[in-house]
Amino acid sequence: MPLKEEAQARPAGAKAPAPKFEKLSAVKGMNDILPPESARWEWLEATVRELMARYAYRNIRTPILEHTALFVRGIGEVTDIVEKEMYAFEDRSDKHGQFEHLAMRPENTAGVVRAVAEHNLLYDGPKRLWYTGPMFRREKPQRGRYRQFHQIGAEALGFAGPEVDAELILLASALWKAIGLDDVRLELNSLGQPAERALHRAQLIAHLERHADRLDEDAKRRLHSNPLRILDTKNPAMKEVVEAAPRLIDFLGAESLAHFDGLKAILNANAIGYTVNPRLVRGLDYYNLTVFEFVTDRLGAQGTVCAGGRYDDLIVQIGGKPAPAVGWALGVERVLDLVKEQGAAVPVPAPDAYAVVPDAAAMPVALRTLQQLREAGVRVQMHGATADGLGSFKSQFKKADASGAAHALVFGADELARGEVTVKALRDGGGAQIARPLADVAAWAATLQSPAPQH
Repeated sequence: MPLKEEAQARPAGAKAPAPKFEKLSAVKGMNDILPPESARWEWLEATVRELMARYAYRNIRTPILEHTALFVRGIGEVTDIVEKEMYAFEDRSDKHGQFEHLAMRPENTAGVVRAVAEHNLLYDGPKRLWYTGPMFRREKPQRGRYRQFHQIGAEALGFAGPEVDAELILLASALWKAIGLDDVRLELNSLGQPAERALHRAQLIAHLERHADRLDEDAKRRLHSNPLRILDTKNPAMKEVVEAAPRLIDFLGAESLAHFDGLKAILNANAIGYTVNPRLVRGLDYYNLTVFEFVTDRLGAQGTVCAGGRYDDLIVQIGGKPAPAVGWALGVERVLDLVKEQGAAVPVPAPDAYAVVPDAAAMPVALRTLQQLREAGVRVQMHGATADGLGSFKSQFKKADASGAAHALVFGADELARGEVTVKALRDGGGAQIARPLADVAAWAATLQSPAPQH
């Protein structure tokens, strides 16, 4: 029915029907993080922030969008990330209507190195940096693997020695201890230097060619473009071929071996357990020398929770001045899954006090008092009116108890007439209550404060 005829057909004074809208949902593989789950994220981030400061790593924040060439050049053109998973698109440039090739970052090491090179950040010496934020890969969503996922990373640029490789591993190990994880093990390997890898590569290709009939399609495609990645296959049918392949560690020269031995000596001195895994190659092209992963058996197929290594040539590939570098990144979702799986304790935030306001007329005084308490550092939750009003005194106390607050602040008519507020204990003290003067809130504010959660 046309709108004009529909309006004429409605009785006088009748409201038009509300428009119906299709319910929208999040993009597949990109998840909302809601309370109370978000408190777990805040807890992990606060723990990381404190730990990074203890190790003298400083925060860096880079854009989510970068030029596609950064990842093609940095990660490698024949990696799964660049070939299959990256969200890349053309964006109209401001100049002459031309197009720019842009990508949503699938990882952040390349972006950090780009920022270091672009801003000449190493002009006054090496830097220790850390970051946190969302990354994007178009993968099949499953536990521990999402299309928008989050990483925390640490990068040390300008340092060439194995002691900084070890420092980063010690930093990650300290984090596991701080958040209560004990079922994480460390695997190490060395990829040597380009010349050593070239010798190994020739032998590896020859070995794989002799067993070409046992390679899957992915391995055949990578045979001459990126044969080292074949060693990281998860295909059980290729296990025997991979295990018999030449080991890169057997091609390392004296300097590469000395670097690896130096790393192991420091880890041994700090009682950090590890396994040397000669098949550990990592999925990105920019690594050399040290590579490592922290893995667990508790998360099924997604067992790697933190991984990294040395990438001394990446800054040159991105156009900067030569500088050694090493770093790692952890998957936030996977770490939090593991925290939950192991039952590690996570502090649950709760207000110090909950304001019970039986009458709307008391709101001005109540809000003035709450602001004074908040300025004094007290965490206070105010009861607010819903569409059904403020609710009964009893229902407000139920809300106060459910909030986890240690105290209820009662702004009743009798209390306000005396210039007071009643403070009632909701946890310890068995409901004990005391009247406090509204004229001098600062004098008693500290009595409401609970100890800060330990990270």
